[in-house]
This record gives sequence, C-alpha cells and structure tokens, in this order.
Amino acid sequence: MEGPKPVFLSWSGGKDSALALEALRDGSEFEVVGLLTSVTRGYDRISVHGVRRSLLHAQAESLGLPLQEILLEQNCTNESYEAAFHDALQTIRETRPDVRHVAFGDLFLADVRAYRERLLKGTGFEPSFPIWGLDTAELAQRFIDAGFQARLVCVDTTQLDEGFAGREFDLIVIGSGPAGEKGAVQAAYFGKSVALVERSPSVGGACVHTGTLPSKTLREAALYVTGFQRRQLYGMTLEI
Repeated sequence: MEGPKPVFLSWSGGKDSALALEALRDGSEFEVVGLLTSVTRGYDRISVHGVRRSLLHAQAESLGLPLQEILLEQNCTNESYEAAFHDALQTIRETRPDVRHVAFGDLFLADVRAYRERLLKGTGFEPSFPIWGLDTAELAQRFIDAGFQARLVCVDTTQLDEGFAGREFDLIVIGSGPAGEKGAVQAAYFGKSVALVERSPSVGGACVHTGTLPSKTLREAALYVTGFQRRQLYGMTLEI
C-alpha cells in the first residue's frame, strides 16, 4: 500500500494558503514537504501580497517546512515569471525527485486555475486544488473554528497609523456598505475587536457614494411621480 504523495504548496503567506495547508494535512492523499513562494528581489517581499521576506521565513520555520523561493525581478513580465517558476520547479526536481505535485489555495477563479494547469503542463508536476469550490462562508467559519488568527501585517500609513501593524482582530469586514457597516458595529457592540476595510475615504459603500441600480431607478421614479403631481404648476395636463 502506497503512502501519501509528497507535494509542495504554493504559499502566499495568507489565509487561503493556510486553509489549503490545513486541508492537505487533514487528508490522507498528500504529505506537504515544502512551500513554494514568489519573492521580488530588492523589495524583499512576497510578490503581490507585500509580506516581508523575514516573515515568510518565520512562517516556514514555524511550520517546519523547507521553502523554495521563486525569485522575480522588479516589474517582471509574465514571461519572466513563468521562466522563474520553471527554474524553481527544476530545483525541486533536483532536490526532491520524489515530488510530482504542486498544490494551490485557489477557491473559484477558473481562469487562474486554468493558467496554473497550463503552467505545469509538460513539467512532470501535477496540480492539486484542495479547497477548490468550497463555500466561502463555511470556509470562513472553518478558519475561525480551527483557531486561526487574523492579523494586519501590512498598513498603508497614509490611511492608518503604523501601530495598527501586527494587531489581532476577531473580525475583519471588507467593505463599508450597509451590511458591512452594520455587521462591524454589531460585532464591536458585543466586545469583538473589529477592523473595517474600505477603499473609499468615507464609509457607506456604493449605494451612498455612486448609487446602485435599485437606488437610481427609485430616484428616477420619484422624479416622474413628483413631476406628474406638480404638472399644473407648469401649465401641463397629462392623462394616464
């Protein structure tokens, strides 16, 4: 009887990667033997996510897993990324010839999954997507139930004081529309530590700042009704 298949996990340092690692370790098909991460030279940060390289290494050490970096130049092209990705695979092939799988923490973006599958085609490595298609609400609850902690690791100091970096939160709400704002207030009322993330300089969401289809339709209807009710003021007579 064959044992679990060794796999490297594409690791961004974020929650989806952590949930993918948990899913792989809870299952019996794979054994995670290493992490694979893109790092941008000069910045010394995880590409796109911006997490410092020192924190990435601390994560790998804490997990007890070797780290294989995909080294990228600043402003690298997609072709350069793919070449660096394949170079990293070659290093894995040389150091761990038994590894034939790379896992990714993608959830539902079919085009991203197709790109990863194309990137691995012909390399001798097969992709795995351990949390693909899972309900995001259930996944968020699993994140909480499993004891994961959400912390801010990067702060835009033009928006927040640098002291917010490293803070721990019970709940992080994305978007300050009516539902997000109310949820954040309710959670804070019950004593939770809450972070509300909003790209606009003020809360309210699209329905307040730009309008939504229902709100615009309601406004248009109100204007028509008001105009009809006041038609005699303008010397107009309308029949419906």
